[in-house]
Amino acid sequence: MSAGGRLVPKLLAEGSEHLQRDVGRKSLATLRHIWPLRRVLGSEGIDVVHVRSRLPAWIVWLAWRSLPRCSRPRLVTTVHGPNSVSRYSEVMTFGERVIAASAYIDAYISQHYAVETPRIRVIPRGVDPEEFSYGYEPPRAWLEETLKEFPEFQGKRLLLIAGRITRLKGHEHFLELVRRLVETGEPVHGVMVGDVHAGRESYGKELTGLVRSYDLSAHITQTGHRSDIRNWLAIADVVYTLSRVEAFGRTTAEALSLGRPTIGFETGGTTEILKAIYPAGLVPLGDMDALVARTREFLRAAPPVPPNQPFTLQRMTDATLAVYQELVDSPR
Repeated sequence: MSAGGRLVPKLLAEGSEHLQRDVGRKSLATLRHIWPLRRVLGSEGIDVVHVRSRLPAWIVWLAWRSLPRCSRPRLVTTVHGPNSVSRYSEVMTFGERVIAASAYIDAYISQHYAVETPRIRVIPRGVDPEEFSYGYEPPRAWLEETLKEFPEFQGKRLLLIAGRITRLKGHEHFLELVRRLVETGEPVHGVMVGDVHAGRESYGKELTGLVRSYDLSAHITQTGHRSDIRNWLAIADVVYTLSRVEAFGRTTAEALSLGRPTIGFETGGTTEILKAIYPAGLVPLGDMDALVARTREFLRAAPPVPPNQPFTLQRMTDATLAVYQELVDSPR
């Protein structure tokens, strides 16, 4: 159930059933979904309800708790990030099982909310190693088309940061990194893949201003949203995760799955991934000198990324389905 989006056709084609409801819209009108949803939960033979966002969680929880205990589905929540500590956010801990997206989020839940430890399950996000296969190279036609569209890439070492453009993702650190490297003659080009996050347009304008003030117009490319992220990660000489706070860091796991050298600030889930796979890529949070120095080392000779990383989609889905089965098999 969602308000819809570009993944709905794929879901339907693969056999899912989709209920289009705007349960995430921040409006009092969204409360109108509670009673219709109560009817759905009570009559459709649903075994498990899994919620992943705060407002939908409140709508689902209010509908769910009004049903007789003996007949309501089992309730699972996933805490994907360190939301502001509040009663509004606390709903993400109301599940009969609470999935934490990383050990960092597990600690965050335990620190701020009174959740019994037996209800929490740590299930890191995962990457499909067949899609993001080690050593993957983009098709020649894609490379040729990309160089036509972005001729500024020719002869440059590509540094790439991918993800929605918000202040938390640290794009200003990325621009500072590129500026310092360009000023010392490194043949690098910075690539920012992702859209400006809705409601963060002022930050997008701020970054544009930084590009101008740093005189980086010829050294930075902003691609906007791309559905071919695998290809972009695969052509990067170095991939970056520079978030101030990172619950997991799927782009980090995807880049490493492809075998691409990756550098990230030591925080949250980024720390967990890099420590497990590629500790050479860790630099202290916010330390620009260390970030520049590590990048220079990688441009000279990056340590090889080991294959067979542990953060796989199969492991994630198996663990999630096990939580569902555990609940369905347990007494209410």
